[in-house]
Amino acid sequence: MKVRSDSFVAGQPLPDALAFARPDPSSRVTLSDNRNPHLAWEDVPEGTRSFAVLCIDHDAPSRPDDVNHPDREVPADLPRVEFMHWTLIDLPPELRSVGEGVYSSEVSPRGKPGPELPDGTRQGVNDYTAWFAADHDMNGDYYGYDGPCPPWNDALPHRYDFIVHALDVERLPIEGRFDGRQAIELIKRHSLGSASVGGTYTLNARLRATQAGR
Repeated sequence: MKVRSDSFVAGQPLPDALAFARPDPSSRVTLSDNRNPHLAWEDVPEGTRSFAVLCIDHDAPSRPDDVNHPDREVPADLPRVEFMHWTLIDLPPELRSVGEGVYSSEVSPRGKPGPELPDGTRQGVNDYTAWFAADHDMNGDYYGYDGPCPPWNDALPHRYDFIVHALDVERLPIEGRFDGRQAIELIKRHSLGSASVGGTYTLNARLRATQAGR
């Protein structure tokens, strides 16, 4: 399989429009457009009966001690963990693309509904659900896509992979509320093939200045 995007250049910084948050000169960060990217795929395996789409941040800090403190950065050598940004399943086998902004086009405080969508697809809750659990203004079930919002003082640009799996089942055998990790275990069992395209994102003003000066 092959996957591409018209929304960003593979391996390069993601546009702010795809992010949950973008830089702000007065408050460091503010909410962004939070649009899901365009994705298109080809060379689909024979026997494909549905597709699943995942977005994973590979560089979330493993400890929150230094996150968003103005007097220090999250060290680049801190061990990292994955953060799930999107789990979309049950896309029909004839589909070859999803459009930018079709599944998300703004930040929805307190989350978005799911898992069932009007087009017959389903979405799992992403990791913002746990991240905002103790936040009175933001807590809720965050179904579907919510884009990058790495710590604004992280010394490491985060890597985001958008992965498309071709599956041998029409409907992934999972019911009710689910998250990305639960879906991945089943996707692995039913995947006929996959491909990914990725980019990076940072809210660290120092790193963004370096990127702009390349």
